[in-house]
Amino acid sequence: MRTHYCTELNEKNVGEKITVAGWTNSYRDHGGIIFIDLRDKTGLIQLTCDPEDSASAHKIADSVRDEFVLIAKGTVRLRGEGLTNPRLKTGAIEIVVDELIIENKSAPVPFVIGDKNVGEETTLKYRYLELRDPSVYETFRLRSKAAIAARNVLDANGFLEVETPILTKSTPEGARDYLVPSRVHNGEFYALPQSPQLFKQLLMVGGFDRYFQIAKCFRDEDLRADRQPEFTQIDVEMSFCNQEDVIKVAEDLLEGIFSACDIDVKPPFNRITYKEAMELYGSDKPDLRYDLKMVDVIDIFERCDNEIFTNIAAQPHKNRIKALRVPGADLVFSKREMKSFESFVRQFGAHGLGYFQMKEDGLKGPLTKFFSEEDIQLIIERTELEVGDVVFFGAGEKKTVWDYMGRFRIFIAEHEKMNLIDENKFEFVWVVDFPMFEVEDGRVKALHHPFTMPKDTDKNDVEEIESIAYDIVLNGTELGGGSIRIHKEEIQEEVFKLLGISEEEAQAKFGFLLDALKFGAPPHGGFAMGFDRMMMIISKKSSIRDVIAFPKTQKAACILTNAPSEVDNTQLRDLHIRLREQTKA
Repeated sequence: MRTHYCTELNEKNVGEKITVAGWTNSYRDHGGIIFIDLRDKTGLIQLTCDPEDSASAHKIADSVRDEFVLIAKGTVRLRGEGLTNPRLKTGAIEIVVDELIIENKSAPVPFVIGDKNVGEETTLKYRYLELRDPSVYETFRLRSKAAIAARNVLDANGFLEVETPILTKSTPEGARDYLVPSRVHNGEFYALPQSPQLFKQLLMVGGFDRYFQIAKCFRDEDLRADRQPEFTQIDVEMSFCNQEDVIKVAEDLLEGIFSACDIDVKPPFNRITYKEAMELYGSDKPDLRYDLKMVDVIDIFERCDNEIFTNIAAQPHKNRIKALRVPGADLVFSKREMKSFESFVRQFGAHGLGYFQMKEDGLKGPLTKFFSEEDIQLIIERTELEVGDVVFFGAGEKKTVWDYMGRFRIFIAEHEKMNLIDENKFEFVWVVDFPMFEVEDGRVKALHHPFTMPKDTDKNDVEEIESIAYDIVLNGTELGGGSIRIHKEEIQEEVFKLLGISEEEAQAKFGFLLDALKFGAPPHGGFAMGFDRMMMIISKKSSIRDVIAFPKTQKAACILTNAPSEVDNTQLRDLHIRLREQTKA
C-alpha cells in the first residue's frame, strides 16, 4: 500500500510520485488549503490538499479527523521559503496529495498521541494508542535490535537456544510462585517458572554444553519501578567452565547488545568483592558514576569521650562506624538542611546522623568536643577533607549502618543541589565473592540459590562461607548475575544440610535434579540478565513498564484486558476449586 515510510522521504525525493500511509496526527484548514500531519512508526510528514491540485482529495481531506487511517498518493515538493519546520525530520518537504483514501475512521481519542502528561491508568487502558507514538516505537525498535544482537553474539560463541517449560514444579525457595491448577490431576498445581534454573542445569547434564534462552519468567512479588510479575531474562549456561569463562561470555554479550544500541562499552569491566561493595558503598549494587566512598573510622571513635560511640566501637566484629565525605556540601547545604538529613536515615533504622564541617580554620561541629586534636586531624586525613566539605557519620549494627549509609550516599548524589550523577555514563562493575548464606530470624537461607557452588563449607560462622557467585551491576542497578553450580551430589547434600533441608524435603522438591547429578554431571555455571531492566537503562526510561509492550500496574493488574478477572463456576469445577468467602475483619 505504501512506497515509503514518512521519514524516509527527504529533499532527494522532490518531484517523485509516492504513496504513504498512517494516522492523522493533526489537520489544519488555512484558507481553503488543508494541511494534514500524517504519522507512521517513523514520524511525521505534511500532506497538502489543495483544491486546485485535486478537488476530490481536498473534499475527502475536509472530513478527516484525528487518528483517521489514511493512504495518500502524491508528489514530493519543497516547502515554500520561510515555511520549513526545523523540529521535523521532514520539515523541509511536503506531499502534494492527488489521491486520498480514508481507510478507517477513529472515534475521539482519550488523549493526544505523544502527550507525556497523561495519567498512567489512562495510558495503560489504551496502551495500543500510546504505542502509536513514534518515540515509544523507537524504544521497542531498540529492544528488538538488542535481542537480535544477543542471539547473534551467543550463536557466534557456540550457544544453542533451547526453550524450557513454562508449566513446571513449584519450588518455593525464593519469591512466591504463580500457581496453575491442574484439571486432570485433582488438587495438584503447576507453577510458572521464576527462572529456567533447574532445566538449564539438566541441559548441562544432558551434554548440551552451551545453552541460552531469552526466557519469560514469573514472580508473584510486590512490584517496584524495576519489577513486573512477568519479565524477560537472557538466560545462559555452559559446561566445563570457571568463573572467568562465564564472565568473559557475559561481557562479550553486553558489548554486543550495547553496540547494537549505538552505545560503546569497553570490557573488561571493573570488579569488587561483596565485602568491598558493602564496606565502601553500603550496597551490593553500587552506582560508580560518582565517587562517594564510605570510610571506616571505628578505631578513631573507640578513643572518643562519647559513651554511645565507644560502646559501639567496642564490638567491631558486629558494628560499624562509617564516615561519608561529601565534597563541597558545606557550600550548598545550610545547617538546617544537614540536620534534616537525619530524618531520612532514621526511616532505615538509624538512631542519628552526625556530621563535621571543614572550615578555613579547621573541623567544626558539635561532636568535635569528644575528640582529641590528634584524632580530629586523623579524621581529616583519613576522609581526605578539604575546605567546604562535610563528612557525615553513621554508627550502629553492621548491616543497618551499611544499609542506611548506602541509601544516604544515593540520596546525596541525587540531590538537586549536588547533581553528582552523569546521566550519559554507563558504569559497569562485577560484584564477586558473595556470601553463600545469610541468617534471618535464626534461619539459614541461600543468598543466591541453593545450587550455587560454595568455596568451602568449613567456616565456623555460616555467614562467612563464600560462594562462587557474581552479579553484574550497571549504574546502581543489578542487571543480573550467576554462579558456578554444584555438580557433585555430596556437596549439594552438604548445602541442603546447612540450609536445614532434610533428605525427604530435598527429594520432594529437587529430586529430579539430585537424581541427575548422580549420572556424571559436568562442572558448569552461567548467568541470567534482566532484559527489561537493561533496556530501561539503555533507553533512559524511569520505569520498567516503559520498555514492556503491555505491562502490568504496581498491583500486578492489566487495566487493558481487566486481568486478573473472575471465572465462571464451570471452569472452577473443572479445576476442582471452590472459592472460600473472605470474612470481614
